[in-house]
Amino acid sequence: MIQLKTILIPTDFSECSDAAVKYGFALANAFGASVHLLNVVQDPYTMPWAADAFAAPVGDMLTDWEAQAKRRLVESVPDTSASPTVLTTRIGSPASEIVRYATQHPTDLIVLGTHGRGPLGHILLGSVAERVVRTAPCPVLTVRHPQREFVTETAVDPTTQVLCTPVP
Repeated sequence: MIQLKTILIPTDFSECSDAAVKYGFALANAFGASVHLLNVVQDPYTMPWAADAFAAPVGDMLTDWEAQAKRRLVESVPDTSASPTVLTTRIGSPASEIVRYATQHPTDLIVLGTHGRGPLGHILLGSVAERVVRTAPCPVLTVRHPQREFVTETAVDPTTQVLCTPVP
C-alpha cells in the first residue's frame, strides 16, 4: 500500500508548474497528505553572468522577489483543498534548494512541472526537473503541460458506490 504523508510541490508559477500544483493537491487530497508548496527565487549571483550584470547590491531586489513569490504561493493554493499546506520561499539554485528542502523536511513525493524542452533547449537552459529526479531523496512525479488531464475539477461523492466486475 502506498502511504503519502507529505508532498512537496515546487513551483516557478509557470503553466507547467500550475499543472503540477493541480496534480499535487489532488494526490494530497486523495491520500490525506500535507502539502509543502515551495518557490525558489533564483539567486542572481549564482548565474555565470552575474559578476558583470550586477554592479549594485541586489538585496532589495531579492527581498521584493521573495515577497512577490510569497503572495503568489498563497494564490496558488486551490480553494477546494482540504490538505494542510506549508508555504515556503527559498533563495538559491532551484534544483539544489528543492532537494535540500525535501531532505530537511521528510518528503514522501515531489510533484514537479517540466517544460518538456527539446535537446537544444535542454543543453542551453538545463533541466531543473532532471537534476531533481537524479538527486532527490524520494520519488519524483514530473508533470508536463499540456498533457492528457486526469485531474478533474469536480469532486467525487464519497457515498457513490463503484461496481467492479471481474475481467474474464
